Amino acid sequence: MTQSTSVPARSSSRDPYEDIAGRFRPLFTRIAATAVERDQQRKLPFDEVEQLARAGIGALRLPVEHGGGGVTLVELFRLLVELAEADPNFPQLLRAHVIFTETLLCQDDSTQRDRWFRRIAGGALLGNAISERGSAGVGRVSTTLAERGDRLVLNGTKYYTTGSLFADWIQVTAERESGEPVRVVVPASAPGVSQYDDWDGFGQLTTSSGTIEFTDVEVAAEDVTPEESGRAFRPSVAQLVLLACLVGIARNAAWDAAAFVRKRRRTYSHASAALPKDDPLVQQLVGGLHSTSFAAEATLLAAVASLERAQQAIRCGDPAEDLLDRAEIDVSQAHVVIAEQVLAAINRVFDVGGASIVGRELGLDRHWRNARTIAVHNPVLYKARGIGDWAINGADPIYRWTPGTVSG
Repeated sequence: MTQSTSVPARSSSRDPYEDIAGRFRPLFTRIAATAVERDQQRKLPFDEVEQLARAGIGALRLPVEHGGGGVTLVELFRLLVELAEADPNFPQLLRAHVIFTETLLCQDDSTQRDRWFRRIAGGALLGNAISERGSAGVGRVSTTLAERGDRLVLNGTKYYTTGSLFADWIQVTAERESGEPVRVVVPASAPGVSQYDDWDGFGQLTTSSGTIEFTDVEVAAEDVTPEESGRAFRPSVAQLVLLACLVGIARNAAWDAAAFVRKRRRTYSHASAALPKDDPLVQQLVGGLHSTSFAAEATLLAAVASLERAQQAIRCGDPAEDLLDRAEIDVSQAHVVIAEQVLAAINRVFDVGGASIVGRELGLDRHWRNARTIAVHNPVLYKARGIGDWAINGADPIYRWTPGTVSG
């Protein structure tokens, strides 16, 4: 999929974000126009993702001198919210790429980093192969990276590999024969890589969150790095992308509710007005939906700004442990509030109409299905408990939320 890209550049506008977003909005509009069709037909958006890559969405955060757009983290997430409003599948399928890019930006100068900057500036997208099923313990994987003579080979099966069918490169978690956890990056087209679109969830149907099998896939030594431990910003970035999806869903659902009411002519004998659009109760409900989406976005961007402060300190050579802790807590608090409020708001969308509002041709059920699917990632139940432990007992924020089995 690697293409030459045209990364939107800044201008002297009073609002630089509008310059960036304005270049993408025509593409977002086309994506939105076919969102219901893709959901109902489970049609993977290969063409649309390629157009986004060509437009330079994957390189927006790279420094200008490395061929990127030089946008801030807050600006990137504002754009991801707009993309999620068009179709929330897209930010999620770009999630691994966003995480990989943010990790690069906080690394020291190196030939390896420069090589990835060039690839990403050229339009390359990264996917993920992180999660596994089965009985591997928490934090352990069964995928192996083994030495065979002078070769490194990767073997294993991964699930929930969101975005990888659209990607040029895939980042994989594995263990060396010594048990050392590592991350490796392999070309998506490498011999021995087999991908399947077998995600069977009821939401986020077009993210290609399926299965990948790696069979004796050769790995370049320079594309192997130790798995990070301790404090890290990767978990916060991962969660924030999902929250951007939820905020975009809330915005889209609120506008869909307004559009439904605006055209509706049927009402009820006990309604407060002859037309639903003039009914103060309906107006109040729609106003509440828009207020929720506004508050959710403000909460998201406050958490993004907190993480950006930590990243800036790290890039200046500061370990920034206190800022990372603060950011992780801020992102966790945003997670609890946004997930709960958005899900509640989407349930209320259906109260603006009668039975006709659940018609399949409208596709409004996708808002709930997509939001509910995104919200089960990193469950709110455990996130809220971690915040409480931090507030009461001064416990460290929870940086690792890897699923698996607990032995014993």
